[in-house]
Amino acid sequence: MAWETSGWQQPARAEVSDVLVQESRRAFMSRVYGWMFAGLTVTGVVALLTASSPELVMRIAQFRWVLFIAQLGMVFALSGMAHKLSGAVAGALFLGYSLLTGLTFSVLFYVYTTGSIANAFLMSAGAFGAMSAFATFTKKDLSGWSTFLFMGLIGIFIASIVQVFMQSPMLNFVLGCAGVLVFAGLTAYDTQKLREMHADSGYSSAATLSIVGALTLYLDFINLFISLLRLFGSRRD
Repeated sequence: MAWETSGWQQPARAEVSDVLVQESRRAFMSRVYGWMFAGLTVTGVVALLTASSPELVMRIAQFRWVLFIAQLGMVFALSGMAHKLSGAVAGALFLGYSLLTGLTFSVLFYVYTTGSIANAFLMSAGAFGAMSAFATFTKKDLSGWSTFLFMGLIGIFIASIVQVFMQSPMLNFVLGCAGVLVFAGLTAYDTQKLREMHADSGYSSAATLSIVGALTLYLDFINLFISLLRLFGSRRD
């Protein structure tokens, strides 16, 4: 009767293993979303507080390129050196980046009405949640989207540089439409990729991996928000 015992044990072990994998993955993604929410909270609070001081906003507008370069440096440091960083250092870099983004976003309150900024945020939250849920529950492999999304990012980057010099309303509209498509797609793609990263890492619970994942989704959300604000934001007179 030994064969009967082993026959029952093997499926049972596989089932237990699958349950543990799913629980570990859920815990990992919960940490990712938790860090992302913390980053968005820091960005929002800093933007609101900074916007209450017109003098400070003017100073930030004057040094926006310095802040932009500092933000790029933090992103490259966190993404490129993640395997060398402790969780504490990675968390400090991520929250520092979120703070700098909040400083630069304070200018938006002097360009767009508060109501339209709030609407763009709510639309971004809805679109982000829908695409994250799609990536979580779909059985479709989204890796095939990578080429389209990468080309879209390049196009948006080039068009954004042109827009700085041209200030074309039509190009601004095109950038908004393209941005919504690309960053909504990236939200789904990156969500699924993060779940695979967790699997490839042996279901590690390292804090640094969670923070890098949070940065990825944070950037998707922020750029989706900017794209929707381009399309639906009401400018101040």
